[in-house]
Amino acid sequence: MTPVYARVGRELIGGLKNRSVVNDPSALSAFPLRPVGLTEAIARAIRHEDQVFAQTRWSDARASCGDPQLLAEARFGTRIVDRRKVRVAVGPDQAFAPIAKIGGYQGWYYGTWLWRCRGAIDLLMGGPGMRRGRRDPNALMVGDTLDFWRVEACEPGRQLRLAAEMKLPGRAWLEFEVIPDAEGAIIHQTALFDPVGLLGLVYWYALLPVHKLIFGGLLREIARRAETDPA
Repeated sequence: MTPVYARVGRELIGGLKNRSVVNDPSALSAFPLRPVGLTEAIARAIRHEDQVFAQTRWSDARASCGDPQLLAEARFGTRIVDRRKVRVAVGPDQAFAPIAKIGGYQGWYYGTWLWRCRGAIDLLMGGPGMRRGRRDPNALMVGDTLDFWRVEACEPGRQLRLAAEMKLPGRAWLEFEVIPDAEGAIIHQTALFDPVGLLGLVYWYALLPVHKLIFGGLLREIARRAETDPA
């Protein structure tokens, strides 16, 4: 029931028999480290995990192929990554324009009814659903709500990263990154899921056909709009 190997789990559980309450304060004078409480330790671990995600280029972790659109589903530790890319014959700013307007009344470009069904289920489970929409139809800022996502990072013309706030057996992000090249720009789309236990894995793989349909269609529609809609 844990994401670690069984032999590691056995050692962790076996270690619980050893007392870990320190009564001798002499280590405080010998080492510069200072202890923190359980709450702060967990908070630091979560911040570190999210920082690793923010700083990692998933495209560097997997070899590229010649296909103009790359579907790369991989595991990075306990996390599942669905990575896709497409080249568009426009500059980075125009390529990013449909990404900046996604969600809210604009919808999700492809399979919006599926996104709304997921939002309705989320409402029934006590989540925010799709009712929050977005603050501004044309611009996003870090901290904005976007349907059942929250903007975690936003650099106009370059990057948008959304953190899921829907009810999930884990944590999820959806990131778009636009990289200029000689022929225009490449749009990278990354969906990342960090499952919690067996339930999280069952959730992801049960919805895998739907994820492939939605994420593939979403990226194709973003590329089409980037090349046909005015900036």
